[in-house]
Amino acid sequence: MHEPIPDDTEKIAHEIIQGAFRVHKALGPGLLESVYESCLCHELTKSNLRFVRQGTLPIVYDGLVLESGLRIDLLVEYCVVVELKSCDKLIPLHEAQLITYLKLSNNRLGLLINFNVRLLKDGLKKIVL
Repeated sequence: MHEPIPDDTEKIAHEIIQGAFRVHKALGPGLLESVYESCLCHELTKSNLRFVRQGTLPIVYDGLVLESGLRIDLLVEYCVVVELKSCDKLIPLHEAQLITYLKLSNNRLGLLINFNVRLLKDGLKKIVL
């Protein structure tokens, strides 16, 4: 069994979610993922959160470091992986993608956020490893 997620990390996740709500309230659904990403990055900056946008994620396999071309949408404060979507609905593959990014980046908390929904709460998924 894993240790609980630290309170500081939970607070960071809460700030990310609040920022996503502000973006969704202002823009609504129907735009490109890149637009939501840019706006969420602005919200994170306003909240004084450090983040890496479109950070490359190498794969370590059998002792080899492979430059895979994988990119994490956002890594916030080096502890929360954020995967953004703008699609009709989240599918199990999206969740599997985030879980893989969590494992490869050695992080435990991830947020899957789909902006293409009427109510953002219906497009949010929190994943803890």
